Amino acid sequence: MEIRLAETKDLLGILEILNYEIQNSTSVYDVLKRNEEFIQTWFSEKNRLGFPVFVAVEKDAVLGYGTYGKYRPHDGFRYTVEHSIYISADNRGKGVGKLLMQELINSAKKLGFHAIIAGIDAENTKSCEFHEDFGFVEVGRLKEVGYKFGRWLDLVFMQKML
Repeated sequence: MEIRLAETKDLLGILEILNYEIQNSTSVYDVLKRNEEFIQTWFSEKNRLGFPVFVAVEKDAVLGYGTYGKYRPHDGFRYTVEHSIYISADNRGKGVGKLLMQELINSAKKLGFHAIIAGIDAENTKSCEFHEDFGFVEVGRLKEVGYKFGRWLDLVFMQKML
């Protein structure tokens, strides 16, 4: 397995993982599947803004991806980023997420960011524990701010100082 910056050839693999999460989980609060045009625009925008997208690949198959971006659009938040990590269903529990998280943290430090934020569905206790292993702490909980699969969802914010 290799962790590297994503390339255009990885976008369909990223899209497949994202759409799986949209359709099957509350790890992302989107409800409509995304298409190739969306993922290409998303990737172009990440590149334009200087935010990395890392992929875990094995034999050209994307096992997972991680990225970060602006936490909020206001200038005062310019040293804070919010990250995302998604692992394909068949590759969870194999250390892929750990490798991607370490790459994201190292990259954010190198680029001079001060804090990294995670927004996690409150029922996803495994993700919360995963983040705690990397030094993230819960800093807030928003009740019923998401709605998916016919129910209200709570969002946990976790933060790591870089």
